[in-house]
Amino acid sequence: MLHTLKKLLSIAPKVNFQDLVQNGAIVLDVRSPSEYKQGHIKGSINAPLNELLKHISNIKKDTPIISCCASGMRSATARSILKSNGFEQVYNGGSWSSLANKIT
Repeated sequence: MLHTLKKLLSIAPKVNFQDLVQNGAIVLDVRSPSEYKQGHIKGSINAPLNELLKHISNIKKDTPIISCCASGMRSATARSILKSNGFEQVYNGGSWSSLANKIT
């Protein structure tokens, strides 16, 4: 019952992004190359949202993925795209700067 209620209210369990990264998660930054050049998380992969499907074959489906962008909107879309293409462990990390603070 509680699980169903959380799902209905879209209450997701708390994600420990630092643990995910320490255990091999990929940080996928879906901002444009120019945004990425202005600052990004060290070791992250830049795959702009509008090109994500081009990069999808280079990403292992069994590796956890944390998507990030400038605000969390594009990373949420990226999460949906990845989930609909068979990726199971995909997390929306929100803005890259906020995510950086959570994983360092």
